[in-house]
Amino acid sequence: MRFIPVALAVLWGFNWPAVKTALSEVQPFGLRMVGLGVGAVLLALVAAMIGRSLKVPRSSWIPLVIAGIFNIAGFNLATVFAQLNTSTSRAAILTFTTPLWAILMAYLFLGERLDRSKTIALAIGLIGIAVLAAPLIGGQSTLLGLVFPLVAAFSWAAGTVYQKARPIEGDRMVITAYQLLIAAAMAGIGFGLSGETLPVTLSPVVWTALTFHVIGATAIAYLLWFTLLDRLSVGAASLTTFAIPVVGVLSAMALVGDRPSPLDFVGFAAILAAAAVAMFAAAPRRVPASVTAEA
Repeated sequence: MRFIPVALAVLWGFNWPAVKTALSEVQPFGLRMVGLGVGAVLLALVAAMIGRSLKVPRSSWIPLVIAGIFNIAGFNLATVFAQLNTSTSRAAILTFTTPLWAILMAYLFLGERLDRSKTIALAIGLIGIAVLAAPLIGGQSTLLGLVFPLVAAFSWAAGTVYQKARPIEGDRMVITAYQLLIAAAMAGIGFGLSGETLPVTLSPVVWTALTFHVIGATAIAYLLWFTLLDRLSVGAASLTTFAIPVVGVLSAMALVGDRPSPLDFVGFAAILAAAAVAMFAAAPRRVPASVTAEA
């Protein structure tokens, strides 16, 4: 399980420039409708091919729909519009205030305590995020460049806490596929209402970005995330995501031409330190029998 935070950092980190690249030729609702929809179908096909049942208990459908709306639909729709209103690196950093909201919600609604390591990691990470977000305040970016990433962060945190409080019975791969499908349907509604159209042709660069986005950053990454959430507390799982925006910023510099300032690197260092503390604190945690039974 220790490899999961590293895999998520790579998959979701590089997904930021991949989505930015795709948005150069694909409109936002269409991108999410196709990306999430194809990811859902891929996971469902793999599940069927290896003999897993696609059925979900009737009692789990309401939690599954609610979790899908917050975990995937709200998060993905907000992040795609965030990239249209601010730089890729800023969007990545602001979105990953998610651990703040997740830890606070888990404390308020799940009774999870803030132990010393978690508190230290959270404090260091928030300092780094504050340093990186500061230039947006009063700068050239629009207010939407702040609002959309924060909405994404809150939505993901709310879905994470809700799913921990209301575990969804069924096969993990199948449940992930259904949540992706629910999010794709919501994006499809937006696609229809907005009057967007899908492009007839795409450049090779955009095809590459879309392939990575659908297979790696959607199907595989969400399956890994929900697996991680099953085995760790909300706080510990969320804190391991601090490395993702760092990879996102660095990959945006390399692939889409973002040029952070020297002050930004102070924030990078703080967030990397927070991720290291969080993963060190989470790795030796023994999984209680009650949590194992949920997986």
